[in-house]
Amino acid sequence: MLAAQPHPNLASLSNSLRPHTRFARLGPTAIPALLVHPDWASPAPTVLWLHGRTVSKELDNGRYLRLLRAGIASCAVDLPGHGERLDHRLQQPAAVPELLERGIAEIDTLLAALASPPFAGLFDPARLALGGMSAGGMISLRRLCDPHPFACAAVEGTAGDLALLYGPGGSRADPSASAATFPPALLARLNPRQNLAAWRPIPILALHSESDQIVPVAAIRDFLADLRLHYAAHNADPASITLTTWPFTGAPLEHNGFGLKANDAKTAHVDFLTRHLRPSAPPSPGTQS
Repeated sequence: MLAAQPHPNLASLSNSLRPHTRFARLGPTAIPALLVHPDWASPAPTVLWLHGRTVSKELDNGRYLRLLRAGIASCAVDLPGHGERLDHRLQQPAAVPELLERGIAEIDTLLAALASPPFAGLFDPARLALGGMSAGGMISLRRLCDPHPFACAAVEGTAGDLALLYGPGGSRADPSASAATFPPALLARLNPRQNLAAWRPIPILALHSESDQIVPVAAIRDFLADLRLHYAAHNADPASITLTTWPFTGAPLEHNGFGLKANDAKTAHVDFLTRHLRPSAPPSPGTQS
């Protein structure tokens, strides 16, 4: 359901972004979403973007503006317990397993909502990307282990091997990780690296700081090494997986954004999505113009 009057969070967005933005509650559980569309009239390629723990969907709205200028729509949602559905319990390290499980389960609800009135035809189902930062990236990578409609994915500062953060004997780069150690069965279920058998090869971009103090770069590098082997075994090009890192960015804890490299990171993100979502392409069959 679209907001009937201007949403109070609209004021937090840039002047250039506001005319293209709608706030909505999606699906039967009313997931809070920030929707950005180039014209709100014709099909557009779309990114479903998930933020990290303790922040909200309005974070880094410059990302959505850059995508907008490239002709790409955005659907950014508040993770469970965050933003408009604030629950401090779900923002605590001990709640990470529940946060991931609930976030993974919500993706299909969001996709169904974007394909239904009043949005049907606006968010092109043939040109969808999934992505997120930190916890949002973990949710994204695990969801990609099961059948999905996404054409590509882009993640930042995240882990594809949760054992390095939340397993026994992990590297504990995150000082709070010990409070969220996963039971073995839960780790096996949620860890992307342990669930690659059904992964459908698609182009992947991962951005990371080599000095990240929260999520060690090994948690994405080792995962992507396994993923490249998976692609090769399925006659897919391992070179469609890209990991870009910087030795040092100056960001807080080398994790929250990319500091001095933020422009490079955002440019890489938009270039990747533009290349694979083809915003200038004609509408996909079956969509409304």
